[in-house]
Amino acid sequence: MRFSITRGTALVAVAAAMVGLTACSPPSSNNEAAASDAAKAQNAAALGGLDKLVEAAKKEGALNVIALPPDWANYGEIITAFTAKYGIKVNSAQPDASSQDEINAAKQLKGQGGAPDVFDLGSAVALANTATFAPYKVTTWDDIPAALKDASGTWVNDYGGYMSIGYDSSKVPAPTSIADLLGSAYKGKIALNGDPTQAGAAFNGVVAASLGNGGSADDISKGVDFFGALKKSGNFLPVDPTPATIESGQTPVVFDWDYLNVAQGAKLKGKVEWKTVVPANAVLGSYYVQAISADAPHPAAARLWQEFLYSDEGQNLWLKGGARPVRADAMTKAGTLDKTLFDALPPVTGTPVFLTDAQTKSANEYLGANWAKAIG
Repeated sequence: MRFSITRGTALVAVAAAMVGLTACSPPSSNNEAAASDAAKAQNAAALGGLDKLVEAAKKEGALNVIALPPDWANYGEIITAFTAKYGIKVNSAQPDASSQDEINAAKQLKGQGGAPDVFDLGSAVALANTATFAPYKVTTWDDIPAALKDASGTWVNDYGGYMSIGYDSSKVPAPTSIADLLGSAYKGKIALNGDPTQAGAAFNGVVAASLGNGGSADDISKGVDFFGALKKSGNFLPVDPTPATIESGQTPVVFDWDYLNVAQGAKLKGKVEWKTVVPANAVLGSYYVQAISADAPHPAAARLWQEFLYSDEGQNLWLKGGARPVRADAMTKAGTLDKTLFDALPPVTGTPVFLTDAQTKSANEYLGANWAKAIG
């Protein structure tokens, strides 16, 4: 799922990278007790308030994250700001791993100091692994719409956007609809951000393709059929897009989130005429999911990380990366949202579609059974 712009690499690489993270020295009995308290805390009040949480997190001194590329929704600046604010070292492993790789790494490294503390996941993978998460409600919990969080705090949506088509306007004509991509002008040029059975961006690319071809949130078969037709016509390019493949012209058309495609355009300005369109007949919105690992080696730092992400500062940092923060409505009312940044987001025409949990699970099951057959 990440920047490369994908997060889809092998588990072996993930595990190897995370084993190499700085592990904690053997804890004292006092530290063990503090860690135990933090691991059970479902809100900051359970530890005596936010200041006590900060104190406990600073004693741990580290946070293990995985699959967070610096240029994905501004995570580089977010990580830097967190360390500057709290003096906690962030160990960032395998930034271009997929959502499923995150879960696999947590299982393989369970009980080790290098295991991931927190997850940033596509919804399909998150919903399939809720048993591995620790419930926690941040202090800004009430600002988060009920539909975008689990009532117990097991998982919470964080930042989102709309599926889009990024394209090099010097190499291909502007697509006015998803169906246009079947044309001969796009032969060997269309890339999907990862494997849709593992990576959130790719998963939603298939769903958007379904909407654009007469399908629905309840039936994504038309999206799978569409990519099958792209493969048959020679238009589908089985290459995970990266900044390098976009700049070189290898992947001149990319299905990805609007904030990532827009970021590509800004980064490559003067080198590539990269433009972004959100198809009017396929407006698919989605938020990524934050969760804390139930086996986090740094449970206090993991909870403090969530507090930071859902603070005004953290939400505006995501917005700076072109992503729509989950607390945007509440922050707009409070006057704390960066309006200039928000007004600069790509325009969206039409009624957005957001998949329910049931639709996400159903779509994921359909992909698991049919994707390989369609593009094999």
